[in-house]
Amino acid sequence: MIIYDLQCKQNHEFEGWFKDRAAFEQQQEQSLITCPVCGEAGAEMVPSAPSIRTRDMKTSDTGHRESLTPLKAMRHLQAFVEKNFDDVGEAFSEVAMKIHNGEEDAKNIRGTTTPQEEELLREKGVPFFKIPVMKYDS
Repeated sequence: MIIYDLQCKQNHEFEGWFKDRAAFEQQQEQSLITCPVCGEAGAEMVPSAPSIRTRDMKTSDTGHRESLTPLKAMRHLQAFVEKNFDDVGEAFSEVAMKIHNGEEDAKNIRGTTTPQEEELLREKGVPFFKIPVMKYDS
């Protein structure tokens, strides 16, 4: 497994894990590598500092990059979901069921559900997952 440091045209940096260099190049040619922050395809490799760790070393980040705090990660995730998922509001359960049954075209959706609707979706085998909606003070 090879881990490459990648960067999209919007300068978002992220890691990509590939079987080998050929797998990276093949996925890049097919525009399959997308930025997890903005969703843009066409990421390029960026130089990365080598990291050598021994058993005696502590796992602290001493690199030159800005560290990604949990708050920043949640903001990136929320921005990605807002940009790439259609908001169906309280109709989430209904729309998810229609997509699952082939009555609507497959697409990324977001919205809200009741605990009863979530249980029904689970019983019917409809895949979904919950992401907390963050409210920021500033």
